[in-house]
Amino acid sequence: MALNSLHREQIIEALQEENFDLLVIGGGITGAGIALDAASRGLKTALVEMQDYAAGTSSRSTKLIHGGLRYLKNYEFGLVREVGRERAILHRNAPHIVLAEPMVLPLITGGTFSRGATSLGLWLYDRLAGVKKAERRKMLNTKAALEKEPMLRRDGLKGAGYYWEYRTDDARLTVEILKTAAANGVKILNYARVTELNYSEEGHQLISVKVKDGLSDREFQVKATHFVNAAGPWVDTLRTQDKSLSEKRLHHTKGVHLVFPHARLPLKQSVYFDVPGGRMIFAIPRDNTTYVGTTDTNFSGRLENPGVTQDDVEYLLKGANFMFPDARLEEKDILSSWSGIRPLIHEEGKSPSELSRKDEIFLSPSGLVTIAGGKLTGYRKMAERTVDVIMKRISSASERPNVVCQTEKLTLSGGDLEGAAGVAQKGEELAARLEEAGLDSANGPIWANRYGSNASLVADLAIEMLGTALSPAHAAILGELQYCLENEGVCTPSDFLVRRTGKLWFDRESIGPFLPDVLDFLADKFSWEPEEKQARRSEFMEEFSGVLKFD
Repeated sequence: MALNSLHREQIIEALQEENFDLLVIGGGITGAGIALDAASRGLKTALVEMQDYAAGTSSRSTKLIHGGLRYLKNYEFGLVREVGRERAILHRNAPHIVLAEPMVLPLITGGTFSRGATSLGLWLYDRLAGVKKAERRKMLNTKAALEKEPMLRRDGLKGAGYYWEYRTDDARLTVEILKTAAANGVKILNYARVTELNYSEEGHQLISVKVKDGLSDREFQVKATHFVNAAGPWVDTLRTQDKSLSEKRLHHTKGVHLVFPHARLPLKQSVYFDVPGGRMIFAIPRDNTTYVGTTDTNFSGRLENPGVTQDDVEYLLKGANFMFPDARLEEKDILSSWSGIRPLIHEEGKSPSELSRKDEIFLSPSGLVTIAGGKLTGYRKMAERTVDVIMKRISSASERPNVVCQTEKLTLSGGDLEGAAGVAQKGEELAARLEEAGLDSANGPIWANRYGSNASLVADLAIEMLGTALSPAHAAILGELQYCLENEGVCTPSDFLVRRTGKLWFDRESIGPFLPDVLDFLADKFSWEPEEKQARRSEFMEEFSGVLKFD
């Protein structure tokens, strides 16, 4: 069963009627990876998420599948090796949303890295990560660095390192993993909060959970033999409920990104650069924008909406203007912003930037398995290690074989294209088809990079909409929305306009003309009463205005 939000009642019925080998709590990148891994090993699996899929940390990262060059400074060679190699696997399995792109690392007087250290570090980075020859690092002199990126500051510039990283759409990657899991039999539901843990009368073993449907307030039980807590920043909330919270606990830090028009920060490629104070941040071109981030500060507020403070804004503006002084960026130039929480493992006496990004598994006497820490790039290995624990328990308690991880060569939904060239070809084919049908051909490459091989289905639906939509542009947006309803679990305007398409952050101006159509379409599909339709509109408008509201 696909992530079809129009079949929500059927999914709820299946969740409460079936007995599962494994229930995964949390629908971010980690939970999604665990669900797919478990299903591919033959486990009857279910997953519930209290918000929308990837609504937390997994839609609020720097949107890079990267090897973590900065971790070499902490001598975390194993972490660099693992996540570096994972980049190549993800690029192969999801070429439409994991894109190889060059990165410039400017060398400046008094900066973090000297020329020699940078050359050695990038060389080691390439070897640890298994980078193919065509994408290995080059060292540039000052003139060559400015040719690559004319916006760089000239004062104190001593050259640059030039290497390759991988850009992604973190929320879309999460959804593609979940779609693949659903195709492998996983029962998946968003807006489904675990409200109660239920235990056996003897042995205090976890046997079921009570779940509340956030859209109808309906409550139901889900029974399983094994349970994984993959709730990201909320894992300690569930561990507290399970009475298994130990001295090993989470340390929440906040990361903020600001989005500018590309015309105001017209970078030719991504830049990873020093800022005053000793940290480094990214500036990354995307479509018609350039985003800058991230901060790294302790956080103890509301996890659902960490917000952006004036200090965050001033820090990133100061950093960007330091490296790109000709841009003269101001607060009024900001198009949008996002902030996310990193669920790191607490280490006494360490600052946010010093905390390791390694993941760790916690085992409860009740049987609850918790996975915490880690980073986006390493999600697949985190899932493998977690499901290994479950498989070992299952094989020791029964005659079922201990099946090893299958996901290294498992193509993700939409990824059955021949690499970047195949994605480009799909975009060209769709552009020609859309133009012939009377739709904007520019949507072809956009949809190919957003949905991969599934973009053909989006085009089919958009063409069908031509007969009833107000205009070709309206037909395109409604066709895309219909696809996301039928295949990607969209339930609210924010699901579609924020996490499935990224329009809230990277294409805000396009939202206004189509928001009424999106609301009307969803209201019709879900039979919303006028009051609920207005509530959904208000909910989205609060989020829309919030990306430019600084505390």
